[in-house]
Amino acid sequence: MSLTEHFTLEELVASQIAARRRIDNRPSAGIIDNLRRVAGVLEQVRAAVGRPVTISSGYRCPALNTAVGGARDSAHLQGLAADINVSGMAPKDLARAIVAAGIEFDQLIYEGTWVHIGLSASKPRGQVLTATFAPGGVVYSTGIT
Repeated sequence: MSLTEHFTLEELVASQIAARRRIDNRPSAGIIDNLRRVAGVLEQVRAAVGRPVTISSGYRCPALNTAVGGARDSAHLQGLAADINVSGMAPKDLARAIVAAGIEFDQLIYEGTWVHIGLSASKPRGQVLTATFAPGGVVYSTGIT
């Protein structure tokens, strides 16, 4: 099912972990509406960078979110987030391009090998963070570092 010109529902719910563990990651109608919003933002990202955007993680049902070690309050659970990459573009450069383009988001996190872009059900914060992975967990710092 097409959500926008370049993004489908299937790519926003696809998960190798869900497939391997036989987790049913089908979204409800309300989640699909949120995924349509995310796809719209991803269209803006695609236009800003002039290249296709690859989604590594979109919607996650609770069982899948637990399986991947996602945050209990992850926007992925509501279908309001996607982890993305652009071929031939460093994730840090992608994060900077999204910010420079003025694309509206709730949270943008440069995660080292991918970029997380999250929306919100209310007024977006426009929060920009960098995640640093350490033995004790993830540490977030403000900005893209």
